[in-house]
Amino acid sequence: MAIDSADITGLVLAGGRGSRMGGVDKGLQIFHGVPLAQHALRRLAPQVGRMMINANRNLDAYRAMGVPVCSDEVADFSGPLAGMLAGLKHCETPYLVTVPCDTPYFPDDLAMRLARELSAIDGDIATAYTSEADELYPQPVFCLMKASLQDSLHAFIQSGQRKTGLWARDLRGARVVFQDVAAFANFNTLIELEQGQEPQH
Repeated sequence: MAIDSADITGLVLAGGRGSRMGGVDKGLQIFHGVPLAQHALRRLAPQVGRMMINANRNLDAYRAMGVPVCSDEVADFSGPLAGMLAGLKHCETPYLVTVPCDTPYFPDDLAMRLARELSAIDGDIATAYTSEADELYPQPVFCLMKASLQDSLHAFIQSGQRKTGLWARDLRGARVVFQDVAAFANFNTLIELEQGQEPQH
């Protein structure tokens, strides 16, 4: 059965340490005059029924973006899985789709394509992949999952595991291949962010 966009909550993951950016709050870094997390929010919102942001610092700044903010509940761990778990705990729709805050041009049909493939196999999770030179590369933080996976993810994190792809590997999953590799380009450092602001010639 097809998954309706109204049944999907979108989650922007902005809860990381920003260690490769010198510890700054990555989601609040300005890109073309707007915080990175706001770019992701605006791009994902039309694709889903509801929106949330996962953040662990500067919560008032994130709340000012106009959607609910949820923080990690897992102690001493900062990473996408903790953010996903926080999202699942607060998700009020049957599905949750996640995107990182540092990838402003991810596909505007991301949720729709993930939902279509997840529905086709009646699976638990659908993950985006990019294709380069006949090789497939997972983009594990771009995924759509059933909200009912909360207990599974909690147990996985409690067991000491941290890798997003490793958790998904044991679930009934769909691989969704996107040909536009550039759409998944992200900013890991302040220099990359600065270069990304420069006019294209």
